[in-house]
Amino acid sequence: MPSHHRDQRIVSVKPLTVPAPGRGVDLLVKVTAPVSGQDLPVIVFSHGNAWSMDGYEPLVDRWAAAGFVVVQPTHLDSRRHGIGWDDPRFDTIWRVRIADLHAVLDGLGDILRQAGGLETRADHERVAVAGHSWGAQTAGAVLGARVLDADGTPGEDFSHPAVSAGALIAATGTGDTLTPFAAEHLPFMRPDYSTMTTPALVVAGGRDQSQLSTRGPEWFTDAYHLSPSPKSLLVIAEGEHGLGGIVGEMAAETTDEDPARAALVADAVSAYLLAALKLDDTAWTALDETATTGDGTWSITGK
Repeated sequence: MPSHHRDQRIVSVKPLTVPAPGRGVDLLVKVTAPVSGQDLPVIVFSHGNAWSMDGYEPLVDRWAAAGFVVVQPTHLDSRRHGIGWDDPRFDTIWRVRIADLHAVLDGLGDILRQAGGLETRADHERVAVAGHSWGAQTAGAVLGARVLDADGTPGEDFSHPAVSAGALIAATGTGDTLTPFAAEHLPFMRPDYSTMTTPALVVAGGRDQSQLSTRGPEWFTDAYHLSPSPKSLLVIAEGEHGLGGIVGEMAAETTDEDPARAALVADAVSAYLLAALKLDDTAWTALDETATTGDGTWSITGK
């Protein structure tokens, strides 16, 4: 059993290069882990549009303190690569993002070895993927969701056999209500969740109004409602797209800054994954009970 201490020290190692032939730009990752502990479960995390391995410390640091090894790739759409909407490479970045997660999962042993001998301390049988915003759609594909083409035909299966649980934070909803801009520039935002069979937690903000969809905040709950069980849904009533600032203190686009809200997201994900990976369901059970008896600022449902 991993040791889960809120007060334990963590360490981050970066940048580590992951083999990714044909990508054109090196695939770099950051690894964050507890200083001590054995049999540590792993989270591979996919960032939102334009971010990098250097974001999301409010999530990643708490996950590492809870006993996880966290691997964060920098995707091609990161600001540091300068690939905008009009770049010919942009059309396929959604596929490269998924390939990035596969490259990390396939090369996990070597990545953890480079990170200072973590390969002997990690539990390679307990691996989860998580993501925020575009990263949530990326992670969802690895959990079994597919992308519908213009005719509504589901695309290929990108699921990965090493992954046994996941967490989707502010995940793209169905593509039938995309704004004209999104339909033109982001046609891949047409997820089909009917094949996403892997256990997952979906996290949505009750005030998250996307500029890409004509629907309201419930758009971000599609990943829960349209996927097969087992799934859980955490809705944070006052949460916007940044959910209190999960990207980090430097994120200018966080308009609902609330460190307690960001911590709730982090702790809910780690509690859920510890339960879903069959390590320890104590924290998740307690959170579920708190949601039931709480003040209604957040709720948990399951199926």
